[in-house]
This record gives sequence, structure tokens and C-alpha cells, in this order.
Amino acid sequence: MLNEVPMNVLSQVFVCGLGRVDPCNDRVMESPGPWFRRRLLLEALAVLAADASSQVAWLAKHDVVTDEIALDFDHAFGMADALVGEGQLGCGVLPDLREIDAVLREMSGAENTDRWTRDALSVDEGWSQTRQLARRVLVAELSQWQQPLPGISVVR
Repeated sequence: MLNEVPMNVLSQVFVCGLGRVDPCNDRVMESPGPWFRRRLLLEALAVLAADASSQVAWLAKHDVVTDEIALDFDHAFGMADALVGEGQLGCGVLPDLREIDAVLREMSGAENTDRWTRDALSVDEGWSQTRQLARRVLVAELSQWQQPLPGISVVR
């Protein structure tokens, strides 16, 4: 049954499609092509790079919590090395992507819950730092950082 599958597997199946077994019919799913994985990363970076007010509006529109910004990046970041190997991502952006990951990890933990509020998006130094790094990656990959924020489908 679908509700017996751990959430991290659902995320990988339905968000990233990493060739996991489909929990509905026990078949291996096709992995999406590198262009799709690149798009996931660039969309996650677009949300990270957006101004705080745009991030808050995006969260409200999709009725998700601030953590979703980091979770989307985390899913996509796991594919960064493969994207470089496939020629879909410049290796020069890997240090910035790794730094974004490190900053978000440093912000994690029960002692940092105040850093994961919508208000924190506009005042927290970690969010400011990830915003600047994400913008730098987008400029390197797309020549500009301002991108349309992606739509998402939330399964509840």
C-alpha cells in the first residue's frame, strides 16, 4: 500500500524519479533524463535565489512550510555531481552548491527552529547567504538569476 512507503522514498519516486521501485506496482520506474534533473536543480535554485517576499508568497501559494525550500534543494543537490558528469552542469558551480548545502545543514536542528519561519527568510543571515550563492549559480548557468518560481504539486 502507498501509505506504507516511507516519505523519503515517495519524494524520490514522485519528485526525482531516481529509478526507484514504484510502490504501486513493484516495477522499476524510468529515470528522467538529465535535462529533467537539471530543471529540478535550477527550479530549486530559483526559489532559493528569490527575494524573501517572493519566497513567502510562493510558500503561501502552495501552502507549504519554509522547510520545503531546503528540501527541494536537497533532493536536487543530490544529483549535482551526476549532472556535471553528464555535461548538464558546469563543474565551476559545485563549490557554491556545496556551500548552500552546508549553510542549510548548519541551520538545521531543534535549536534553530526560529531560522525556519517565514519571517526569518528576510532577516536570517543563512537565508541571505544561500540566496546570494543560488543567484551566483543561476547567473553562471543561465546568465541571469531572476527566474520564474516553479509550481509544485503537494500530495497530502
